Amino acid sequence: MVDLNADLGESFGRWTLGEDAAMVRLVTSANVACGFHAGDPQVLLQTCRDAVAHGVVIGAQVGYRDLPGFGRRFIDVAPDELYADVLYQIGALDGLARTVGGVVAYVKPHGALYNAVVHHEQQAAAVIAAVRDHPGALPVLGLPGSVLLALAEDAGLRAVREAFVDRGYRADGTLVSRRDAGALLAPDAALRQALSIASSGTVTAIDGTQVRVDAESLCVHGDSPDAARLAAAVRQQLAAADITVRAFV
Repeated sequence: MVDLNADLGESFGRWTLGEDAAMVRLVTSANVACGFHAGDPQVLLQTCRDAVAHGVVIGAQVGYRDLPGFGRRFIDVAPDELYADVLYQIGALDGLARTVGGVVAYVKPHGALYNAVVHHEQQAAAVIAAVRDHPGALPVLGLPGSVLLALAEDAGLRAVREAFVDRGYRADGTLVSRRDAGALLAPDAALRQALSIASSGTVTAIDGTQVRVDAESLCVHGDSPDAARLAAAVRQQLAAADITVRAFV
């Protein structure tokens, strides 16, 4: 069994990003933007409504306060400020979700924050403190071996290991930077990687190394070209291999 998640709700005003209407019918968990890196209130509300309508679990995708950079630029924000930012984002999305019959069921950092909390102990601790202090002690979705997940477990939170279908890996198990060659996989390679992760818990790094990746959830980026087509193909491939796709919460 494996979960399939995607980033949704990242459009803003007249600017449209992703194939949300199609993706919400294919994934089991939706990492919904919270307005700091992407998404406006109307978009977020509609995304939550669509997720509820299709039985998709809602997660708060928290990020740096960086709309112009789409949350993909590292910000050396003070831990107490990051704590408040994360707590605010979870609470805002949860409030929207509850008005349409849903609830925020987990938390996943976005973009540069996701990459930072793999090793950045202060920022990881701030994120975990915010999740811990929010009512419900929500699970945290992150990269296997990250400081974030280690601190989540220390705080008594459920740490959910995630792997990426459409992203390249380094030999140390971290993601190839989007600035570097090999960061995004072609569809055929992404399909092979999805099956490899789900069936054997391994990926082939860009240097050819076989890397162990034990994951409970697979991510297909909703803003990637042909994301819906890829997500549908992943589901078909997993079904053919007798691997059940189901939300982790």
